[in-house]
Amino acid sequence: MLPSSSRYDTPQGGFNFENCLRNSSIEANASALGLKPPKARKTGTTIAGIVYADGVVLGADRRATDDMVVADKNCAKIHYISDNIYCCGAGVAADAEYVTQLLSSNLAVHAMTTGRPPRVCTATRMLKQLLFRYQGHIGASIIIGGFDVRGPHITSIYPHGSTDVIPYTALGSGASAAIAILEDRFKPNMQLEEAKQLVTDSITAGILCDLGSGSGVDLCVITREGAQVFRGYTQTETKGPRSSSYRYPKGSTTVLKETVTRFDLVEETVQLMDTE
Repeated sequence: MLPSSSRYDTPQGGFNFENCLRNSSIEANASALGLKPPKARKTGTTIAGIVYADGVVLGADRRATDDMVVADKNCAKIHYISDNIYCCGAGVAADAEYVTQLLSSNLAVHAMTTGRPPRVCTATRMLKQLLFRYQGHIGASIIIGGFDVRGPHITSIYPHGSTDVIPYTALGSGASAAIAILEDRFKPNMQLEEAKQLVTDSITAGILCDLGSGSGVDLCVITREGAQVFRGYTQTETKGPRSSSYRYPKGSTTVLKETVTRFDLVEETVQLMDTE
């Protein structure tokens, strides 16, 4: 007979959601105690991807936010999966980073086992099964792009595990503005420079229309020959020059009253630490 596991046992791996039951119980009794449950913190990102004539172009902004606070102005949101597959992550940064690293590791093992380069559909299947298992508690929205034996592919994966396989897509808090640009200007079999400009313009639209996105655009181009990441492809916001100095000379503010209070040392105690 196997020993029964305790709720206080250390989790053996993966995500642990034991606190979800605790939080639900606290929230149910919050009104009786006069307490308000904490609100979910807002995340902000704009990511996009399109399929063009010779491959895939992925794009993302570079701002990382914690609710209304800009935590990082140069965050990398384009993640390596394999030599022919990359992805963009939106939502909770820690969740997106974890699932992409796990996916990259699993695909590497799969490639060594089968002796073939991984396919985009394999990466999509692995990731959607992982996210569906946790029913949306992993807050990661992912756009996977790659080039395999069947050509270029773009797949968008939502936190609950649902997927869309389409030639262009955008996710994140700035996705509404980005998808408007893509729907207006996308056309099949675009050339590389035109595709890069379209993705750049869509991410820039998300940056200008969303406070959670900003700092500039990163791009990733994936073709049959391999992938190339363009870090800092554009800079949408720059700090302007100061029009004047904000340092005021001493004496600018009149001192109305000055009081000096002396404190005398009454007792001093020195305690030695036992180092034996």
